[in-house]
Amino acid sequence: MPAKPRDPRRILFIGNSFTARNDLPGAIARLAEARGHAQEHRLISMGGASLRMHWNKGEAPREIERGRYDDVVLQEQSTLPVKNALRMKENVRLFDAAIRAAGARTALYMTWSRRLAPESQRALTDAYTSVGQELGATVVPVGVAWQAFRSKHDKPDLYDKDGSHPSLAGSYLAACVFLTVLYDESPVGIDWAPDNLRADDAKLLQRAARDVTS
Repeated sequence: MPAKPRDPRRILFIGNSFTARNDLPGAIARLAEARGHAQEHRLISMGGASLRMHWNKGEAPREIERGRYDDVVLQEQSTLPVKNALRMKENVRLFDAAIRAAGARTALYMTWSRRLAPESQRALTDAYTSVGQELGATVVPVGVAWQAFRSKHDKPDLYDKDGSHPSLAGSYLAACVFLTVLYDESPVGIDWAPDNLRADDAKLLQRAARDVTS
């Protein structure tokens, strides 16, 4: 078992708008706080970026090398695992080696299929799961949670109008899944939810996150 993270837990998020939209890192922190955990985080985000773009730019590897983090969350460009799973896995391996060298743990933020291409979720799930197993990294199965939720519920809509990015509800479901995986805490019963998210919708999303990770 990995050592228990120090308090506050320090998390570096590396990704693009799928992580930045609706302040996902901040939502995770608020949920963790409701369960008695302190979190400090930093987000390195570029619009539409792949992990390789982050690696080549250099900011993210330098920040990892500083060794300030317990966990580093990696979010690949949303369609790359479908179009080129081998490249996606190469990108994750690059980062994982640096993360381990810095004394942190790798967490993989599994994203979701586009609204009009639900069949691609299998490829996304397989890519993240297989490289996670290969490296012993934590996989946060947000895409699986989205798929399960949408198979049962039409509302709230997890997608923004573009059919790709998360709505506020979609980001809240993602945050609840992160809470269950990174903190081993259930989101069910937490009072906090973002403004403009209905309380009954928040409760439904909390239960969905618990069910997919239990």
